[in-house]
Amino acid sequence: MPTLAIVNFNIVCATLGGFITLFGLVSYLFKEKFYLSEALISLLAGVAFGPHAANFIRPEQYALGDPETLETITLYFARLVLGVQLVLAGVQLPSKYLQTEWKSLALLLGPGMTVMWLCTSGLVMALVPHINFLQALAVGACVTPTDPVLSNSIVKGKFADKNIPKELQKIIIAESGANDGLGYPFLFLPLYLIAHVGHGQDNASKAFGLWFGETWGYVILLSVVYGATVGWIAKELLHWAEEHKYIDKESFLVFAISLALFIMGTCGMIGSDDVLACFIAGNVFTWDDWFRLETEDDTFQPTLDMLLNVTIFIWFGAVCPWPDFIHNPVIPPVRLFFLGVLVLIFRRLPIVFFMHKHIHQIEEPRQALYVGFFGPIGVSAIFYLYISLEFLKGLKEDGEVRPDAKFLMEVMNVVIWFLCICSVVIHGISIPLGKVGVYIPRTISQALSAERVDSAPFQVRTTSYESDTRSSEPGSPDGITNAFPRIVHRIGRSVTQLKSADHSGNQSRASFQSPQTSTSLPTAVRGSDQSSTPDAIEVDSVSVTVPPPTLMQRTIRFPDEQSSPPDELKAR
Repeated sequence: MPTLAIVNFNIVCATLGGFITLFGLVSYLFKEKFYLSEALISLLAGVAFGPHAANFIRPEQYALGDPETLETITLYFARLVLGVQLVLAGVQLPSKYLQTEWKSLALLLGPGMTVMWLCTSGLVMALVPHINFLQALAVGACVTPTDPVLSNSIVKGKFADKNIPKELQKIIIAESGANDGLGYPFLFLPLYLIAHVGHGQDNASKAFGLWFGETWGYVILLSVVYGATVGWIAKELLHWAEEHKYIDKESFLVFAISLALFIMGTCGMIGSDDVLACFIAGNVFTWDDWFRLETEDDTFQPTLDMLLNVTIFIWFGAVCPWPDFIHNPVIPPVRLFFLGVLVLIFRRLPIVFFMHKHIHQIEEPRQALYVGFFGPIGVSAIFYLYISLEFLKGLKEDGEVRPDAKFLMEVMNVVIWFLCICSVVIHGISIPLGKVGVYIPRTISQALSAERVDSAPFQVRTTSYESDTRSSEPGSPDGITNAFPRIVHRIGRSVTQLKSADHSGNQSRASFQSPQTSTSLPTAVRGSDQSSTPDAIEVDSVSVTVPPPTLMQRTIRFPDEQSSPPDELKAR
């Protein structure tokens, strides 16, 4: 007899598939009309489906109730997403981009990342109680790199195509890809110092030796060489296979993804920086621009990109330690809130604005503000968080984790998760809020103007306007006169022109009409309705008059002009 099999695998498949299906039905509406990022929507879905709400997604059960296993799952999931995303980011860049734009990248990756690291660490030290400088540097290093997953959401789509120049999009992609792998030196300098200098130890030479030799030599340089070598070999092999017609279309399109998986596996086995190696390999792989141009119109890579984004942020929404933001032993909620706000404002924006004149892709201060503000904290921060936790768990004393390492682990778990959530939410709603901030004042202004027009009280106002009276010339056709009034009467919201010969009250309506047609001037009135006489314009509540439209059959003569009328008028 059939029975229900309500097991975790079936629940996860149904939940994930159902959400992606329903979101796909309205994805264009949310992303291209409301300008909401898929990362924010997926994060909210993860919260709704997670253990704090519907409990459809149960991360702790998948990890068999072991917190360390759950951390390992999250770390490897983040590695997978970053590796694939960075290969795709490298493939998106034009030919030899790292070589041609090295000056701009050097500024963003050198002084830019250093100042971001120090500013964030200073804010952490100022707002987190009982934390020392080295511990604050470790926390700041985790959120220094900008996230390539979230960066894709601000350089793609209708908003980016309309508002962000292509060169600016490319430098954002290149920076977010390169600085993820370069986060290791910023992170492991304070970690090595904590391990060998703090807690009663004084072995700074060993700490710096490990930092230069292991981090810069083995992790960074080796990953660059390895990524460039694998990327170049893969490019040549793909050229050879395509020329001999050995590869089919499906394998051709998936080649970059399989390359990312290969690099992550092999580089991870030797213990080097697989994240940086993936980005370098992706850029070298398309060094001649051939693969990028061949796959430019293909939708497979963007589709996979979207699936990874949605899945990783649903997982983040489910595994995020939400209760720790309110109840934790390291930082009060008020301080945590102000830390999130200040980091988003001062972490990146000041240094980018200061350097933007030396980065030719950033042409205007407005673009500098945009690039400085949109430096999202996301998957890369969580990746470095769990790298740090794994390192700190190895700092033991008498078989137990050292107290200073345990305190730093608690601080990092709360602060870095909170900064990541703040960035996803704030950067996810910034564009729609900016649009609303533009439209609402404009709509209110239009509504108030219309209300003033409709509800203005009936009133008569007389304004004297001294001007020369220009009489019609003898021989003007049809007896058309050109007398400018000296007094304008305003009745209600309408302006009426009156002609007065002696200011004694004998006034009659002036008409500027020819026997053949009636000509009216366009009304450019602020706050007046369409019923106003087209011969007058009200500017800032001062009524003035303008000359009537010039007719083709007449010539306006001023007092100092003595020439005779045109020949065609004489003929008439």
